[in-house]
Amino acid sequence: MAHPSAEERPLQLRLHPARFDPLSALADWQRNLTAGGAEAPAAEAHFIGRVRGRTAHGAALEALELEHYPGMTETQIERIAAAISRRHGLLAVRVDHRVGRVLPGEAIVLVAVAADRRGPAQRGGQELLEALKHDAPFWKREWCGGVGTWVEGNTAF
Repeated sequence: MAHPSAEERPLQLRLHPARFDPLSALADWQRNLTAGGAEAPAAEAHFIGRVRGRTAHGAALEALELEHYPGMTETQIERIAAAISRRHGLLAVRVDHRVGRVLPGEAIVLVAVAADRRGPAQRGGQELLEALKHDAPFWKREWCGGVGTWVEGNTAF
């Protein structure tokens, strides 16, 4: 399977202000990959992240709140995904990310990548996940006991 050019690499990006089902999103992405009889990619790597029930300091977490700047966040994630796709020769990328108030146990992120080999899929997916965590412009606040505390150290700006 030939690698698509940077302009042809499909990226599906969705920011969700409400709960989403990561397995349904993944199934939708996989259907789109093979739409029109296209051959399924040889390798996919997926990650689903959920909100932990405890703060970084061990207290019970009521909710995690994610703020973002609409437009800027999507543009930055698209840049990140495009660079990683080029570096690893990814064929397709899907990113679903929650914004707003997210409760413990709810999905916060889905990262899915397709490639023609297992190694590029795994490495590309891992790099994309880490870049979302450290370089995407989300501002996070942990709610505990009715008090919100901004999380430091994992926000890009």
